[in-house]
Amino acid sequence: MTSPGVTPDTELDMKDVELNEMETEKQPMNASSPLASSPGSLGEKNGVVKVKVAEEEEEESAMVAKFTGLSKEELLKVAGTPTWVRTRWALLILFWLGWLGMLAGAVVIIVQAPRCKDLPKQEWWQKGGIYRIQDVAGFQDSGDDNVGDLAGLKQQMDYLSKLKVKGLVIGPLHVNPENDQAGTNLKDIDKRYGTLDEFREVLQVAKKKSLKVVLDLTPNYRSQSPWFSQEISLNKDLQDKMKEAITFWLEEGVSGIQIGGVEHLNDTQILSEWKNLTEEYSVDDHTRVLIAVTHRQDAEGIFSLLNETTGVDLLSSPYLLGLVRGGQEDSTRGEAAAKMIRQYIQEAGDKWPSWSVGRPDIGHLASPMGEPLLRLFHLLLYTLPGTPFTDYGDEIGLRDLPGQPAASSVIRMQWDNSANFGFSKANQQQVNTAASNVTVQSQNSDPASVLSFFKQLSELRGKERSLLHGEYTEAETSNPSVFAYLRVWDQNKRYLVVLNFAPRDQTISIVTSPPLPDQVTVELSTQPTEEKKQLSVRELKLAPSEGLLLSFPYVA
Repeated sequence: MTSPGVTPDTELDMKDVELNEMETEKQPMNASSPLASSPGSLGEKNGVVKVKVAEEEEEESAMVAKFTGLSKEELLKVAGTPTWVRTRWALLILFWLGWLGMLAGAVVIIVQAPRCKDLPKQEWWQKGGIYRIQDVAGFQDSGDDNVGDLAGLKQQMDYLSKLKVKGLVIGPLHVNPENDQAGTNLKDIDKRYGTLDEFREVLQVAKKKSLKVVLDLTPNYRSQSPWFSQEISLNKDLQDKMKEAITFWLEEGVSGIQIGGVEHLNDTQILSEWKNLTEEYSVDDHTRVLIAVTHRQDAEGIFSLLNETTGVDLLSSPYLLGLVRGGQEDSTRGEAAAKMIRQYIQEAGDKWPSWSVGRPDIGHLASPMGEPLLRLFHLLLYTLPGTPFTDYGDEIGLRDLPGQPAASSVIRMQWDNSANFGFSKANQQQVNTAASNVTVQSQNSDPASVLSFFKQLSELRGKERSLLHGEYTEAETSNPSVFAYLRVWDQNKRYLVVLNFAPRDQTISIVTSPPLPDQVTVELSTQPTEEKKQLSVRELKLAPSEGLLLSFPYVA
């Protein structure tokens, strides 16, 4: 029964509305809903849908409101308040104060820090060792005549580059019938050694290996008298030929000229004229050197040969020969070495010194002194201030033939253990089988060999600033048979060289001013060691004939 005035249809509609109001969220919003699928159902009515969309929009609006920041107008309003203005100014002032503080600190550090010295200008011959192949006939034979030649020298250029030396002295090579000035041709190569084209090839290959080539032009090199007579200053014909030859070979591309027997010139003006020629052909990327060689052994007499104004670039001599031949007791050889080197450096003054021992005066160094002292002398020559010279074969401990004067015999280089030690393809038996370990091949793979030691030493000499141009200072030792000195350059790693000339163990202490650190590092030892280690200079133990190259860092 229905109420008056209410039709059945109206009653049904009211129930549907109540149901929709109570269960709005329970009704699915898709076409599969029973209400939506029924014809005329309320699921199709706009009122129901509008109510649901409005509620979802309100919820989404509320969520957006929770995560939205201040609007631009609100930010500008807040930023303009006195509190925020004061805060911004405080932060800005703090930033600039901090920046200025850091800048001032950096300036103080820069001003107070010790300044590095300007590096001195050095030419190529001052930056490492020079390797002498003056007996080209004994270095490498490319054919089968048992005579070394230029083609053989070119074959071994890769080996020479691995020695880390800066240059080579080759020859003399020119035509020189003994004591025959008229037959001597300073611009022509003796056919025993090769041709001019082969010499040019040597220059080209050496250049690719960053090696400089110096040519020895001693005129009468096949004789005891290098100048044919003692009246060189009056021999104008020879002087003119020398100038022509120097010019010729400089134009061919050699990096310098070496002249032997300069003690016989009796006129330093002659050397000055030759020096002017080498300077004339020098350019920034290829400076030319003039090397003079003398047999004098006294420091004062050696440097008296040089002109005070021009002179030569390098003056080579057997000055240290006295240390090799003896004459001092083993117990005082360290003191003797220190005195000799001190005198030589003093006589040199501002001239660049050089150091060499060996051929032709005593031959290869291993013959008179043996391998332990050979290593020690390598260490000495390559750590003193100046340019060290090394004769071919001394880097492997090559020995002279027994019973033959070193000055008159050609000692062949030993490359491997094949017939003739790899020197030549000629059919000749090995002469000294006991020397089979004195070869390049056997020593290349042995880290304890003389050759490996020489390579390491030569490389250090060419790259460490303290060894390149560092100050030389003697160090006091508690034993006269031990010689020690420092090489120091500015703020770079320091080097201490300690040499025991005695054939017995020594324990010493070393004193310097300023004092050395308690511990130093072994860079190299003539007695092979497996790894670097720390030693104390307060109680330093040395093996017989041992030399040590020690290092320690710069401390401000």
